[in-house]
Amino acid sequence: MLRGIIRGNIVSTRKQDALVGSKFMEVEIMENGRNTGKFIIAVDSVGAGIGEEVLITTGSSARLALHNTNTPCDAVIVGIVD
Repeated sequence: MLRGIIRGNIVSTRKQDALVGSKFMEVEIMENGRNTGKFIIAVDSVGAGIGEEVLITTGSSARLALHNTNTPCDAVIVGIVD
């Protein structure tokens, strides 16, 4: 898993059918509690907002976090850090 801070949302006027209704977020990756300047786009599955610290799963396990496991997705926000 990765840890990051949501910096913004991504608006997509056209999406693959399985992604319709998904919210895309731009997340700055953190390492050792510090921002790295590296960003990733992730599907939000928990209702996170801009400025929140989140947990992201990537790779094939990202699809398992979504309702449709055939969704073409490589990164999903699966938690909000308290």
